[in-house]
Amino acid sequence: MAAAAAALVAEPWLHGPLFFPPRQRGLSSSFERKFTFIRTVKLHSGTPPIPSLVPLCPCAAGHLDPVAGEDGAGSSLISEPSTTGVVSKEGGKDRRRAVRVAWEKLVRWSRSWRSRARSDVLERTKKVVVLGGGSFGTAMAAHVASNKADMEVNMLLRDVDVCRSINETHFNCKYFPEYKLPENVVATTNPKLALLGADFCLHAVPVQCSSSFLEGISEHVDPNLPFISLSKGLELNTLRTMSQIIPQALGNPRQPFVVLSGPSFALELMRKLPTAMVVASKDKKMARAAQQLLASQRLRISSSGDVTGVEIAGALKNVLAIAAGIVEGMNLGNNCMAALVSQGCSEIRWLSSKMGAKTATLTGLSGSGDIMLTCFVNLSRNRTLGVRLGSGERLEDILSSMKQVAEGVSTAGAVIALAQKYNVKMPVLTAVARIIDNELTPKKAVLELMNLPQVEEV
Repeated sequence: MAAAAAALVAEPWLHGPLFFPPRQRGLSSSFERKFTFIRTVKLHSGTPPIPSLVPLCPCAAGHLDPVAGEDGAGSSLISEPSTTGVVSKEGGKDRRRAVRVAWEKLVRWSRSWRSRARSDVLERTKKVVVLGGGSFGTAMAAHVASNKADMEVNMLLRDVDVCRSINETHFNCKYFPEYKLPENVVATTNPKLALLGADFCLHAVPVQCSSSFLEGISEHVDPNLPFISLSKGLELNTLRTMSQIIPQALGNPRQPFVVLSGPSFALELMRKLPTAMVVASKDKKMARAAQQLLASQRLRISSSGDVTGVEIAGALKNVLAIAAGIVEGMNLGNNCMAALVSQGCSEIRWLSSKMGAKTATLTGLSGSGDIMLTCFVNLSRNRTLGVRLGSGERLEDILSSMKQVAEGVSTAGAVIALAQKYNVKMPVLTAVARIIDNELTPKKAVLELMNLPQVEEV
């Protein structure tokens, strides 16, 4: 934080959300905020100069055109209304120069910040264990292994064939048969061997299986071993999140815990495409440690202290993705899709706020970011399940044909229980639960949702 403060003091213009120059930030009155800078403009008729008031919004009359100061950064924003609608060459050069200087300052600040950031956690880490050999667990194992070539990454699996495939050919034959894993990724079915000497544990077992799985290996888990949970969802019968399941299953309420969430498809991680996620922990040092372990040039990791917000958003977005898929499968159009996802976002916000989450978390990577990815992209297995439901397929047939777990199916019932517990109305997510329980058809659900009272938006 000290480094960030120093950088911002050195470059005070970075304080502005859009990097506006200092003169603009000092405005106080509402009139000054709306109309910021005044410049005289000569009329073509030769009349004396008159003041021109310029709105901040670039889509308003005139255009924003920075004037370079002594440092070339641009000390003000002005408008040159033109009867021809053509920007002058001189004004265009000034604008481009200001943009270039602003970008160069941002890059210098970023480099300075990175040079001060410590990466001793990654340097000290000798071994990481990954629990589970599904698509996301495999992708994160490959990512962590590629961060440090001499670090051992052990995957604890139950499938003997997948284990043999990883060790002999360096491919996960079940989930990623076309993507070779780093040489330092090894697999085992022996929990004692996998956990021995581990510095971090990535938990990628489906939520509904986690409790029994962890209880079975608890005797081999070091009480100080940090767990980074990759699993999203709520336990159906108990309504527990992973931050509750892991310490209780291990019999250690002080087990270090971090949750990792955000918009991230395993396939795109394997393809090494740019991704951003967030780690959350009540222990700031633990969150920073996970951040240093996982971050790379292709994976940005933000940190948060709002464990509840990150977990609840990550769980409920799966249910909302099923609803979005149903809309797609029924060909109800883009208007309906936008309305449904907006309503679902509000419902997630209402419930998570009642549970103690921060509203800001729901607009970040683990909230809006993950919701957009899961609801609108075909790679989402929850959305795909919804599409098939909306097309008329039976849930039993869909589930039997899927290789991966769609957590939204089991989470839907837990969401309804939470809504009742916290006295929150959640029509969209409740409709999904009723469709999954075969108490409501998708068509009937849409009709009932459309007939809800016309209320004030909150």
